[in-house]
Amino acid sequence: MTLPMPLPMTVPAPGLPARVRIHEVGPRDGLQNEKATVPTEVKAEFVRRLAATGLTTIEATSFVHPKWVPQLADAEDLFAQVSALPAALPVLVPNERGLDRALALGARRVAVFASATESFAQANLNRSVDESLAMFAPVVARAKAAGVHVRGYLSMCFGDPWEGAVPVPGVVRVCRALLDLGCDELSLGDTIGVATPGHVTALLDELTGRGVPVEAIGVHFHDTYGQALANTLAALQHGVTTVDASAGGLGGCPFARSATGNLATEDLVWMLRGLGVDTGVDLDRLVATSVWMAAHLDRPSPSRTVRALSHKDQ
Repeated sequence: MTLPMPLPMTVPAPGLPARVRIHEVGPRDGLQNEKATVPTEVKAEFVRRLAATGLTTIEATSFVHPKWVPQLADAEDLFAQVSALPAALPVLVPNERGLDRALALGARRVAVFASATESFAQANLNRSVDESLAMFAPVVARAKAAGVHVRGYLSMCFGDPWEGAVPVPGVVRVCRALLDLGCDELSLGDTIGVATPGHVTALLDELTGRGVPVEAIGVHFHDTYGQALANTLAALQHGVTTVDASAGGLGGCPFARSATGNLATEDLVWMLRGLGVDTGVDLDRLVATSVWMAAHLDRPSPSRTVRALSHKDQ
């Protein structure tokens, strides 16, 4: 008997990159928003399983003060357990103290976390936008001097729960400032999930028009209104090749109550597989990993692809 053709059927679309690098944020951005603290051993096994799927960039943890994000208070222990894995393991560093902790463990990729809006900068960092950039300046400078890759996260690029719509020029200003500080890469965050494809295209047009290389841009979409995949496709059509996603759709933002889960890595891989875009990720292993983590969290994964493929195995 002839087996049915594997799904989804590959039907390439014009104007898309041949390959996309997935920046997996589940262990950091996903687990930091959990009410219960996940044991360090489970987190470490989560990172190991993600690496075994073929993911090449896995954001491991955050060196923030435990008072602010107690779920990631075990950053040192966790990073020591996974640092030898054959994958890039970026870590979030909010300030010079966080950078010191990361460098002491041999981290080679770090990220700083800025805001496009004043309200979120105050809520998240207790500083204005410009004051937060000034705080990041020595962090980025020291990281670059140590030969470390620096990513600049920018939150609230498309909407803010306090301020509403966020003007594109203001987002571009902070993006340019992060690059001028020395960041190697930007991640444009739709923190509350309100972006739509036209808005994504308009922001990318403005950024590239202001000399920001598309190769330095990544996108980070939340799926609050079901737009994450559509927004991702718009970004890919513009030449973006780095997409943030979270295994099983874990995550949100502890400082923005209206934020819901990140774009699920499985949903992204399913779409890209259908479009003929290579990710290097084994979808079956990835689904199994998210099912495993969902069991530890004692709730089903919100990822539609995880639910569909794991249901088929039952």
